[in-house]
Amino acid sequence: MPEASFRFFEELNDFLPDRREKKRFLHQFKERASIKDMIEALGIPHTEVDLILVDGKSEDFNYIVKGGERISVYPVFESLNIRQVSKVRPEPLRETRFILDTHLGKLARILRMLGFDSLYRKDLTPDEIISVSLSEHRIILSRSRNLLKRKEVTHGYCLNTSEPEKQARLVLKRFDLQENLEPFTRCMECNSPLEELPRDDACGKVPEDVLPGQQEFKWCPACGKAYWKGSHYLKMEEKIGEILSVGGW
Repeated sequence: MPEASFRFFEELNDFLPDRREKKRFLHQFKERASIKDMIEALGIPHTEVDLILVDGKSEDFNYIVKGGERISVYPVFESLNIRQVSKVRPEPLRETRFILDTHLGKLARILRMLGFDSLYRKDLTPDEIISVSLSEHRIILSRSRNLLKRKEVTHGYCLNTSEPEKQARLVLKRFDLQENLEPFTRCMECNSPLEELPRDDACGKVPEDVLPGQQEFKWCPACGKAYWKGSHYLKMEEKIGEILSVGGW
């Protein structure tokens, strides 16, 4: 039975069983298959991969594994341009925009709070998520490996935790976004950019008891939600501080 030697690097090891983490191992197969199919059979969505070396040479996902190869697989370098070396995917998306699956509503609100364009709707089907990702050049964030293994998907990240704050830290680290934060510039409800709201125009858009104690307001022209620096603002500032401090930035 033919076999090939595989070694996965960095966070790709999170998808592997302990016996295969951070070490080279042999993978046996009955029939020749594309390297994409073999990588996904080992549990890793192709969207997590940015560089494949076969016996030291960069190959794309269509390479047919014959047996005897020494294969090294590297994770996405979204913040590092390796398009002159890698053959497996389109160039990284330099304008970071996300679309999140139906299980990541809380993460969507956190990312919007941090200022990142994060599209989320409960009613989007997997097919619709992929379609929007491709048409609007958005990175899919998902907890579903099956979704990210779909051949149409070009950019995605699989989150291996259900804790929203930890998910946010993983996204910031993965896409090197800690220097790109613009907190409180997006609507947490609908994702639209916020605009300054003159105090004189805030009447009728915010509760009457808020006006006397506030001077600065923002609002979302898309859904009409108004924002001001009340107790909720202080709590969100605290949450941002916790996310960044735990991340080590």
